[in-house]
Amino acid sequence: MFNGNNKIGVLYATYYVYIMTNSGNKVLYTGVTNDLVKRCIEHRTKEHEHSFTARYNLNKLVYYEAYNDINVAIGREKQIKAGSRRKKIELIMKENSMWLDLFETSIGIDYI
Repeated sequence: MFNGNNKIGVLYATYYVYIMTNSGNKVLYTGVTNDLVKRCIEHRTKEHEHSFTARYNLNKLVYYEAYNDINVAIGREKQIKAGSRRKKIELIMKENSMWLDLFETSIGIDYI
């Protein structure tokens, strides 16, 4: 999944900015990682049991962007986090209007 500002192919991307939510799409979490599959598995299995994502059952990947520069990825993560909930929802709706779990439908299909 790539927005209009990002033309990097998945195979060449190293860093991912992503948004997770829960089954009711009520709580949003934005993060950055260099291994999106591994990070999603950590969220889904609550590997960090006292984390924000574990507390609120955030295990559904609904949005991600790929970058080949960590500084750009961190900057984008900060930009998304600083935005309103409405802005985050607009990002998700633009790329994933049905709020599908992208881990289950595309990136992590071989890990389920």
